[in-house]
Amino acid sequence: MEIRPILSALLRNKTGPLLVALQVALSLAILANALHVVNERRTVAARPSGLLDEASTFYFSVRSLTDNTPEQMLADIKRELAMLRAVPGVIAASQVSQMPLSNSGGSTSVAIDRRQQRENAITSLYEGDETLLKTFGLKLIEGREFQAHEVTDVDETISAGFRELAIMSKPLADKLWPGVPATGKTFYFGTGEGAPALRVVGVVERLQSAHAQVGEDGEFSVIMPSRRYGYPRKMYVVRADPAQRERVMKDAEQALRASSATPMILRVKTVAQDRQSRYRADIALSWMLVTVSVLLLLVTCSGIVGMASLWVTQRRKQIGVRRALGARKIDILRYFIVENVVITSAGVAGGVLLGVGLNALLVTKLEMARLPVTYLIGGALMFWVIGILAAFGPAWRAAGTSPALATRSL
Repeated sequence: MEIRPILSALLRNKTGPLLVALQVALSLAILANALHVVNERRTVAARPSGLLDEASTFYFSVRSLTDNTPEQMLADIKRELAMLRAVPGVIAASQVSQMPLSNSGGSTSVAIDRRQQRENAITSLYEGDETLLKTFGLKLIEGREFQAHEVTDVDETISAGFRELAIMSKPLADKLWPGVPATGKTFYFGTGEGAPALRVVGVVERLQSAHAQVGEDGEFSVIMPSRRYGYPRKMYVVRADPAQRERVMKDAEQALRASSATPMILRVKTVAQDRQSRYRADIALSWMLVTVSVLLLLVTCSGIVGMASLWVTQRRKQIGVRRALGARKIDILRYFIVENVVITSAGVAGGVLLGVGLNALLVTKLEMARLPVTYLIGGALMFWVIGILAAFGPAWRAAGTSPALATRSL
């Protein structure tokens, strides 16, 4: 079949085909980018935090209502930790400065040379004792854990000091020293002559930041061996036996409240709750985009099917004449399918260009990843199939009409 008669017919009636092609182009561009965003958000929301068992890990935010001396506060921390560790079903418990995925915590810039003009990365900063890796259940892949004698007790009211040792996450180690072991390397908090130096003694496979950013910063973390006191706030993290978590949470809370002669403000949360809270907006956005994509696809399919049916109906007499002149049923069917494929192909070509342009805008404004070509290829194939199916039904019915009946009013 020659394509020239089809193109000639389309050029004589440009409005309908142009509208369908435009609808396909817009739908392809929007659908490809929307599904890309959905996949990205869901991938981010499913990222492991690095903790061994998020469902069995919970933490207490504690605030004392009495003004104790710093020495009493330090003694209280050690005593309360001992009580938590004694609760049946507790696997490990530690004091910690912040929690992954909690959307609350501190960070700092790091560099590998004080003379740098700019830092290498921004990293989340965790502080805890020698049991923190066990409590979190982090996987140590290089170096060693902290020793008890390396943990520094720091009175926050008079000092910001810390031990010059650190354990960092593998993504941060790869950022600072790509391709080489990080153990034994020195890095700095900030730049300049006064930047504090730290030596890496271990690397864990993964530990997400407190804010779990979408970009690579969300995987950068540093742990320091320090026990901070001096202010009436503290945080304890507990990992429980999965089969006993609910009971352990209640018993641990009762143990903490009973450990103090005066009331305390105590809030307990699980890491699973933090994950749900952190990614609630991302999941909501994903469902919204999926809903919009489905509705847009339905509207586009309806437009293609409706226009194909209209074109076939308007040309029933033409079909009858062709059938009377010897055209086979398959010839009529092939004509309309090819015509719809031509229109759809024009829309697909425009959709690819619009999709790439829209993605470039999103990358610039929202720091998204580049749109993989597979989304555009998949979308193009889908619209080609829709175009063929849309024309098949009406064309098959029209091709089966008797030539005498189709040309009766001529």
